[in-house]
Amino acid sequence: MILVEKLFVCAVCIAVRAFRLTPDRRYRWEPIAAGSDEESGGDRDTDKYPMVLVQIPMYNEREVYKLSIGAACALEWPTERVVIQVLDDSTDPVVKDLVEMECYRWMSKGVNIKYEVRGNRKGYKAGALKEGLKHDYVKDCQYIAMFDADFQPESDFLLRTIPFLVHNPEIALVQTRWKFVNSDECLLTRFQEMSLDYHFKYEQEAGSSVYSFFGFNGTAGVWRISAINDAGGWKDRTTVEDMDLAVRAMLQGWKFVYVGDIKVKSELPSTFKAYRFQQHRWSCGPANLFKKMMVEILESKKVSLWSKIHLWYDFFFVGKVAAHTVTFIYYCFAIPVSVLFPEIQIPLWGVVYIPTVITLLKALGTPSSFHLVILWVLFENVMSLHRIKAAVSGLLDAGGRVNEWVVTEKLGDTNKKPSINGSDSVEVIDLKLTKADVKLTESLVPKLSKRYHCSELFVGTCIILCGCYDVFYAKKGYYIFLFLQGTAFLVVGFGYVGTLPPSTT
Repeated sequence: MILVEKLFVCAVCIAVRAFRLTPDRRYRWEPIAAGSDEESGGDRDTDKYPMVLVQIPMYNEREVYKLSIGAACALEWPTERVVIQVLDDSTDPVVKDLVEMECYRWMSKGVNIKYEVRGNRKGYKAGALKEGLKHDYVKDCQYIAMFDADFQPESDFLLRTIPFLVHNPEIALVQTRWKFVNSDECLLTRFQEMSLDYHFKYEQEAGSSVYSFFGFNGTAGVWRISAINDAGGWKDRTTVEDMDLAVRAMLQGWKFVYVGDIKVKSELPSTFKAYRFQQHRWSCGPANLFKKMMVEILESKKVSLWSKIHLWYDFFFVGKVAAHTVTFIYYCFAIPVSVLFPEIQIPLWGVVYIPTVITLLKALGTPSSFHLVILWVLFENVMSLHRIKAAVSGLLDAGGRVNEWVVTEKLGDTNKKPSINGSDSVEVIDLKLTKADVKLTESLVPKLSKRYHCSELFVGTCIILCGCYDVFYAKKGYYIFLFLQGTAFLVVGFGYVGTLPPSTT
């Protein structure tokens, strides 16, 4: 299933590039002509520009708040036709004051910027975005550009994206590509760049070209407000509110377009703890959403059977469930265990040929990192341990972490070590957790466990033992892979991936 999906995605992207089926050729795109208004003395006629709301949700973003706010305020668009809305859910009063002062600083320069806070933090990011749409000044806006706190759009971002929505009323979302400012910081960030580049360059491109649908990435995109309302608005029933909204909009018949030529700078998590929390949310949330929407998808009347099959089988089942399950069970369980049982024979095409083709196809996203492919595959197999646990908990809606929301720390300057009062690399949004549970954890869990990861150490040890058994008894020839994969688990388990958080240095 995974091989067929990768071959299909690759074939679509090759066809798109060969026939130059770029978004501006598939959809109408024309620049918004400003012209001049003779009756107003030759001043620029700004009425041709639609009203745009720029939303920036924040939570204790000490290191990056100036970058994101500054980039949003520098967007090329008539001042009277754009509203910058900073949605600050910060619990740190110092950070809150800093963000507010930055907003007033830009306001004094004539920028139409609003600083918004709310009395509670219900719904986390989805709740903040939903609350932001309730203000009176939003009623005049037609489109929303969304950026997380570490995203920095180029000044012409709106000029290049809004025309797709203006000239194509069937389009609900314009998604752009992420560009990473710290991809060369360490091996962990290089691995993330390889995975995300494939996601954007191939998966998003294929979904946009064939189905006019893909999962909204939660940031660096522009939505039509009427489409959000038509889909039922923001919901906080899962930790992937962006994907939830996208699926509901698709079921209402709206189309999406991905524009890979427009890149927005962002930051990758550089600590393994931060990355692991992020991957838990990205794996658990989609699986949980699949469980809650599988019947709704099949009962939808506004989309074709082909679109339902793609959404149900390809997008959710293969992409969000099977991929994680097969990776861990096959590479980290079935192959190691097979050396213990002579009657279990895995054909060569299953051990070598198919995995090699899948790996090469995924590596096309970042050709400059091709020399890291073997290390990348070993690391992805390690991460499959966490992804399968997250996906299963999401499908079963079991465990206390299904609706857990964790914010990844942004450093802003990749050459500077984080130094926010010696805080850890990950901050839990729920204020009750940050006060009560952290103290309890610190009193019960040894300091060494903050760096060493027991599950990786256990799996790695078992795989290496299977490799030793293969060398001395089974002699199936799997030991080379088993030793490499087991070592990868141990390296991650001992905390030698990514940068270390301040508390462990």
